[in-house]
Amino acid sequence: MTQSSAVTAQNDSNLIPATDLVTVSRAVADLRRGEIVLVQGHDNGEAHSVAVIAAEPLSQHGLQRLCDIAGSDTAPAIVLPRVRAKSLGQTAKDDPFVAFVSADQSAVDANRLGEIANPLLDLDALPAGDWRPVSMAENAAIRLAKLARLLPAVVTVPVSADQLETLARAQNLLVLQSESINGYENASAASLRQVSEARVPLEDAENVTVIAFRPEDGGQEHLAIVIDEPAKDKPVLIRLHSECFTGDLIGSLRCDCGPQLRGAISEIAKSGQGGIVLYLRQEGRGIGLVNKLRAYALQDRGFDTLDANEELGFDADERVYRPAAEMLRQMGFESVRLLTNNPEKLTGLESWGVTVSERVPHKFPSNGHNEFYLQTKKDRAGHLF
Repeated sequence: MTQSSAVTAQNDSNLIPATDLVTVSRAVADLRRGEIVLVQGHDNGEAHSVAVIAAEPLSQHGLQRLCDIAGSDTAPAIVLPRVRAKSLGQTAKDDPFVAFVSADQSAVDANRLGEIANPLLDLDALPAGDWRPVSMAENAAIRLAKLARLLPAVVTVPVSADQLETLARAQNLLVLQSESINGYENASAASLRQVSEARVPLEDAENVTVIAFRPEDGGQEHLAIVIDEPAKDKPVLIRLHSECFTGDLIGSLRCDCGPQLRGAISEIAKSGQGGIVLYLRQEGRGIGLVNKLRAYALQDRGFDTLDANEELGFDADERVYRPAAEMLRQMGFESVRLLTNNPEKLTGLESWGVTVSERVPHKFPSNGHNEFYLQTKKDRAGHLF
């Protein structure tokens, strides 16, 4: 067994079942539509379930449905990132996410909860209420909101164990285990399969084949841009490129993504040995295009690129590297020379069994609009410029 297959086998031992993969994918779509899903987790060995609706698409109708599930004695809680909670006056907890419960249920409607969840809005004060820690199920619900590329904020009410299945059947709601949500990205990447390929001549590389990979749950495709015919018996020159609509397509000057993409294609073509650009659907370092635009708005207020992501409730970098490793494995490449300035890409690939024999610098000059962005990547993210 090769190193790559050994590492893959070790990590695959904890993969969620294919049925759970599809259920999580369906729940992502439900959450984006403002639908309710049911999430079950375990705290100190005891099952704890919640009915969840995302704060961003929350409607008054959806909130009323949630309140009906809870009954008159239980007010819904809104789960928020720590940074947002502190901006609203919460100072006692250092957990990544905390929950706020209003003392007066009638004082908090769907619009108000949406305002509380939105880190771009400055609020004068919260209604009277209490902060509390979040449960395992609520943490998993936040993960689900991230997978949906929504703001990581959800509204929840508790659901008793004896009520869970009855409620799911009566209202046609999905039931998810926290382990399935947390294991989704790994399982989705492991299920990637080649679904299409075609010759696509490019401006800077005419001998190109584009191969599309799709996960079993029907999620977004990742692309391999194969330039010339790279040999498989020696390290192949590659670039991992995260999708960037603004930089790749419309020429944004706020980042260096467009020059990096076209520069990588050109450099690989000029090498005379071929190579691959893996185009990964992980916009905005994994937070999605809409949230990236929100991060830009925060940057215009003085936040740097990493703090802006964290202000929204995301990690500074939410990307995962198994999709890239899986695509390389299926194409027969186990050792690479990596075009990058980001050391995390090396460790990310190597953690999934890909041997990185060399880091090849991939630098481009700033343009006057992205100097602070590039300096932040150097000073705080450790990029090697």
